[in-house]
Amino acid sequence: MNLSASILLKISLATGLLFPAHAPIQQDTVPVTVVITNLVSPTSTITLNFYNSSESFLKSGKAALHKKIVPQQQNTVQFQVELESGEWAIALSQDVNDNGKMDRNFLGIPTEPYAFSNNVRPRFKAPDFEECMFVAEGESQTVAIRLEK
Repeated sequence: MNLSASILLKISLATGLLFPAHAPIQQDTVPVTVVITNLVSPTSTITLNFYNSSESFLKSGKAALHKKIVPQQQNTVQFQVELESGEWAIALSQDVNDNGKMDRNFLGIPTEPYAFSNNVRPRFKAPDFEECMFVAEGESQTVAIRLEK
């Protein structure tokens, strides 16, 4: 390799390292206001799990975002989260006795209040992601969820 080809190669490599052809892709986020109504207790903790895929939906420890809210003597709670643009589903429960877990009966059915986005009310099986899914897009969005007793 001659001297000028060697210099050109070094300049090309240095330029490629300093100015990559593809900058990292930044995910757009959407401010989503979550409004929860029909609280059973105005002081008991509400646990929310935000899922962004059907593979992770309702799987323990697989939520993309986990949030706990303590109502301040209110029967309605409203807060905002930043979610990446795309498909999401929310599952939530209110820990009325504040023991840190979802209490269930002998059949495994929850005995404490719970709800899902789109206000899906499952009867004989847990809902699937597609039933609870909403799309986070645009400048802002509101998701209203009524807690089921």
